[in-house]
Formats: sequence, structure tokens, C-alpha cells
Amino acid sequence: MTNRRLGYAALLAALVPMASLMAGPAEAQRRSRGAPQEQQQQIPPAEQEKTYPVGASWAASSLNGKPISDRRATFLIDANLRGTGFGGCNTFSATAYPLRQQGLAVGPIALTKRTCDKGLLDFERAYLTALRAARKWDLVDGKLVVQGAAGEVRFDRGL
Repeated sequence: MTNRRLGYAALLAALVPMASLMAGPAEAQRRSRGAPQEQQQQIPPAEQEKTYPVGASWAASSLNGKPISDRRATFLIDANLRGTGFGGCNTFSATAYPLRQQGLAVGPIALTKRTCDKGLLDFERAYLTALRAARKWDLVDGKLVVQGAAGEVRFDRGL
């Protein structure tokens, strides 16, 4: 038992210089004054992850950088993680999972089959394709921004 204690003491002595064990407050203060600037700077706290506003209704304001003024499109993710909305002609629903690090996974979209003019159907197709391909979301200045491989949709808070 005594040999083991002596072995630990020898190991500790080899790893930690004796001067640092016996340094008093004056020595510690002298060392901190001589420390490089980068060691004294505070590390900024990690950015807190945003929480998706489940239950909030959103109205599309732009699609792929182009303002939407003559069309109406909406999106909402409810408490059951079901995404619903209006695409301009038809209503839709799909599973929609807000993920960590502001990821977004939108499942296959179920859509009503109303007939509308070609321009409206083209807009709806582009809007729903952008939603279906969404991979990231963010809240910027009170607006919801959804981005993916098929483009970007920006939303204003709906009623």
C-alpha cells in the first residue's frame, strides 16, 4: 500500500511542477497580467437555437425573390406537426417536422383538385414544390423564411 502511494506521489510530482502548487495569490496575479490577450477575452455564448412557432399562420409574401402581390398562399404547422395551407387554388396538407438546427422536413403533399387558370396553377406548383423541397427555416425580422433545393419562400405573419 505504501509503495502505491509513493508511486502516485512520484507521478504527481512529475506531472505538476512544484512551483505552481506553492504559488500564492501574488504569483497568480503576476501570471494573469502577463497572459496573452486572447486568453483573457470572454468566449461568446453559443447562439440559442430558435423554436419553430407551431400554430402560427403564415401568408406567403415572396417566392424565389419575387414579391407575391396578386396571389394568396398560406402555411401553418399545427401542434400535431401537420402542415396545412392554401396554394392559390387548392388547399393542401402534409406532415411537416421542424428539426434541430432549424431544419424542416415536409412530407408528401395531399392536394384538393380544383380547376383554376393556368397561371394560378403554375404559381401553385412552384409554391408547393418549394415547400416540399424545404430543408431549412428561419425567423428574420418577424418573417418566416423557408429555403430548399427548389427555392425560397418568405412569409408574413397571418391572422
